[in-house]
Amino acid sequence: MSLRIPLVVGNWKMLGDFASNLALLDGLVERSKGSAWAAIEVVVCPSFAHLAQANERLRGSGISWGAQDVSDQAAGAFTGEVSAMMLRELGCTHAIVGHSERRAFHGETDTVVANKAQRLLDAGICPILCVGESLAQRQSHLTEAVLAHQVDALVGVLKNAAAPAVLAYEPVWAIGTGQSATPEMAQSAHHFIRERLRAGGVDAQAVRLLYGGSVNASNCAALFAQPDIDGGLVGGASRNPEDFGSICLAAVRTLR
Repeated sequence: MSLRIPLVVGNWKMLGDFASNLALLDGLVERSKGSAWAAIEVVVCPSFAHLAQANERLRGSGISWGAQDVSDQAAGAFTGEVSAMMLRELGCTHAIVGHSERRAFHGETDTVVANKAQRLLDAGICPILCVGESLAQRQSHLTEAVLAHQVDALVGVLKNAAAPAVLAYEPVWAIGTGQSATPEMAQSAHHFIRERLRAGGVDAQAVRLLYGGSVNASNCAALFAQPDIDGGLVGGASRNPEDFGSICLAAVRTLR
């Protein structure tokens, strides 16, 4: 059994409104009461527009909240950007960085992702750093080469960090498609990432590695049972309190 505390993160993406989020947040809080969730770490990441609502509804519940992105700048004339210190003021403990959708639709490079990670760490916020290969790259047997390049870009930030960050392996071909890597495929990638971090001088045993890519209540237990998988970055299923609750309980069971 790993000494790393399992972590389950819900990425709500650009979904929901105040009414539906209120029902979702209250549903999560209700399910967490008297449950075994206290043994793990649970985080939800709504849109920027709904972070204040999460702050209000989740405060004191044991469920943390985070953002889906952050600026790579500390402050200044950057219209539309949100700084790490602003996220901290909203009570965010985590922020997702380098999600494949940000890389694909906004041209975020490995350097930008590393800079964002540094901003978060400077603000005392834990970055959830996303890495992963496309379907074409996997079919060309380039998975490890892609992961090596992405992980190596983060090593300089991570090995000097005062607190461990989190990495999320999210094969691009499995995000929102209903396809998920097999537990064996996911474990192989996670093990490679951990060894790559270790080779770069990072305390790899302290870094939690999450699997992201169509995680659901049916496949989570087999994924979380793998030795190098410390939880999940959950997309669509995180918008359903019952499904998300089942995923959290699957993470709890890995502690037994």
